[in-house]
Amino acid sequence: MAVIAVNLTSTQVTAAAISIAGKVMHKKTIALEKKTGKDVSILIQNQIECLLNIYKNDPIQIKSIGISVPGISYSKNGTVWAPNIPGWENYPLLKDLTNFLSDSDIKIKIGSNRTCHILGEYWQGAAKKSKNAIYLSVGNGIGAGILIDGKILHGFNDGVGAVGRLCLGQPFDNTYKDKGFFNAKASWVGMVESIAEKKSKQKNYEGFFSDKDLKTVNIFDMFHAYKIKDKIAVSIFNECIEYWGMAAADLISLFNPEIFIFGGSVFGPALEFLNDIKNVTAKWAQPHNYVNVKFLGSQLGMNAALFGAGQLASGKF
Repeated sequence: MAVIAVNLTSTQVTAAAISIAGKVMHKKTIALEKKTGKDVSILIQNQIECLLNIYKNDPIQIKSIGISVPGISYSKNGTVWAPNIPGWENYPLLKDLTNFLSDSDIKIKIGSNRTCHILGEYWQGAAKKSKNAIYLSVGNGIGAGILIDGKILHGFNDGVGAVGRLCLGQPFDNTYKDKGFFNAKASWVGMVESIAEKKSKQKNYEGFFSDKDLKTVNIFDMFHAYKIKDKIAVSIFNECIEYWGMAAADLISLFNPEIFIFGGSVFGPALEFLNDIKNVTAKWAQPHNYVNVKFLGSQLGMNAALFGAGQLASGKF
């Protein structure tokens, strides 16, 4: 027996057949190529159909499908909000997939990428055997998957984990209204915007970014600049370490986890700062909550949400 796991991001769809033991048997990734609205749903359906055809006459049976989406999955009505996919402001994904699979008894479950990140680590990664763990994802935006007392937290409107909105400083700026303070300061998008801001304020800057098109800069460029002691890169990482540590302290004080996992495209490379982040957290967190927390990097990397979708399909959550 196996499940189909689908991880939708703002740029691609990855679908995999995963055994109940966690072995990936088939996996395929297709770029969205600027598809929007219904076309993204059709791309997901095509991926699912390909996998179902592979196992059509196989003793291994597919009975359920789990899907991770980059935003919010509204459990009350089956719609999805994915802000970086045009036409998915309130998209009826569950209805699409139910109609697509109407001739089968396959069950469908859809969850946010925040939920799926922590579920993936719970099933096959750093949070195995834990009932209290938090996954902080830092990429283009920042979000958190929260597992407490063996249960995934969802909230009244499935919005739990929007930690990119954490208020970690003053004064308020109108730009925070759209993206949130933490996102603006310590997400990858926020880091790139900080490069531009700092360049504009430094006279006669001749560092790593002086002749760079910031649209082409990636996280590895940023770390290279840090390694060669570029003033802007060092300043940005020092600021981000403070914000990442403060956010971890807030979440630890609120939820009392035993494991705190850092993941996403920035962690990755930023795992080298884990001890520095931990030192910042120690200053701010509730001491009794902080003392036994294990700080870990994701064991699944960019596959965390895919495995989480597989765990979602299992029906255990």
